[in-house]
Amino acid sequence: MSEIINVNKIPVSLGEQEVVKLHVGRLPSGNRIQIQAHVYRAEKPGPTMLVLAGVHGDEINGVEIVRRTIEYRMFEKLEMGTVIAIPLLNIYGFINFSREVPDGKDVNRSFPGSRAGSLASRVASTLTKKVLPHIDFGVDFHTGGRSHYNYPQVRFSKGDARSEELARAFSAPYLISNKPIAKSLRKTALDHGKPILVFEGGENLRFDGFSIEKGLAGLRRLMYHQGMIKQSEKEEKSILFARTSWIRAPRSGIFRWSKCSGHKIYKSEPIGVINDPYGQEEIVIYAPRDAYIIGHNNSSVVSQGDALYHLGFETY
Repeated sequence: MSEIINVNKIPVSLGEQEVVKLHVGRLPSGNRIQIQAHVYRAEKPGPTMLVLAGVHGDEINGVEIVRRTIEYRMFEKLEMGTVIAIPLLNIYGFINFSREVPDGKDVNRSFPGSRAGSLASRVASTLTKKVLPHIDFGVDFHTGGRSHYNYPQVRFSKGDARSEELARAFSAPYLISNKPIAKSLRKTALDHGKPILVFEGGENLRFDGFSIEKGLAGLRRLMYHQGMIKQSEKEEKSILFARTSWIRAPRSGIFRWSKCSGHKIYKSEPIGVINDPYGQEEIVIYAPRDAYIIGHNNSSVVSQGDALYHLGFETY
């Protein structure tokens, strides 16, 4: 780590902190849209960590986690290293209560992006070109989408030893080893040798205090593991899953779960029902295997084929 880093041409020296504004565009009204990157540097050199949220604008728990790190001044007394904290990347989605930007595209399927591309691509390009070159690793905070609740979990890149090491240090209740999605931030960063953990907790547009606290505690454990802070949360026992699968609705109707995220389930155990709205038919949902529920659907009305449960299995 050099004594001076330049984030968007703003120099930040060891022992300093700065709020750097990254211009990404304008609203139709003419108002400028700027991403705020909070840069914190210890006096002693060390690793540089990205703490990011709001890639999907409606995933409020992640935004709240990073907001609290700033409010609680978590990064103002670093023992070593640098933190770049961005509470909200997709400002367009945030103000429209939307996962995507106004053109309907997903920022997290638009990396590395292009300044001449779609709006989502331009947001992705800003992060790729102006922030990623400075970091060594990072945590990208998300929630479940479209009424899906995710039990607090960290997803890391399968086959990458450094990613697994960081995930185990974060020590979320669930750890999931999988391949990064094409054109995602995690895939783009990994291609440049910069592992990104993806934290998932809660559901979109709804605060979940349990997930927020697990995210903050995991972040402190990760920083302690990297020598960036002295004190840390107590290590939590994690369950690591090598495989996941979905249970989907066999028909449309009113869905009522009896087992939800965080539960261990056993093959052939009833875990929910789907009723028709007229009180004449009921379909019981059975567990297809022994597994843990890592996510579930909170929507009361589902269509045939909708995802009801996300299961994790093959633990190690």
